[in-house]
Amino acid sequence: MATSDLLLHPVRMRVVQAMLDGRPSTTTQLRQRLPEIAPATMYRHVAVLADAGVLEVLEEKRVRGIMERTYRLRRDRVELGEADRAAMTPDDHRNAFTAFTGGLLADFGQYLEREPADPAADGVTYQQAALWLTDQEHEELLAELRAAVTARAGGEPGDGRTRRVVSLVAMPAGER
Repeated sequence: MATSDLLLHPVRMRVVQAMLDGRPSTTTQLRQRLPEIAPATMYRHVAVLADAGVLEVLEEKRVRGIMERTYRLRRDRVELGEADRAAMTPDDHRNAFTAFTGGLLADFGQYLEREPADPAADGVTYQQAALWLTDQEHEELLAELRAAVTARAGGEPGDGRTRRVVSLVAMPAGER
């Protein structure tokens, strides 16, 4: 398992988010997906993730005299363990949430800059719901959502398929 210090850095979080679909990528391909990240910064953080075992090298080949590596995300290495989450301070959580929402904002900005961006036709949604749940009901809901997402996570690019990012935030709000 990776540590919170490793995964919650804003640039490394963006790289991990970009690779969540399971598609192997070179650093050049990651730079195309994340053009707001400077090339030297991208290479440095990809190397940190690879050294930590979060990214694994699938292939190495020479391209114009430079070694190009193709990486795959090791999904088993990107979830913070229960002990890591428990050890985080409120400020650590605030920083992690800020990095998470910053990544969402960057992704949404990139989407809106594409031509033609049509949120209604593309099924873009952002919404909140307030639910009164016991702790057990909350755990069941999260398990159901994880199962629904996991069941669709292995899809490959192809006809009629669009890469979509699904994000979830769950937190207590208000009184018990």
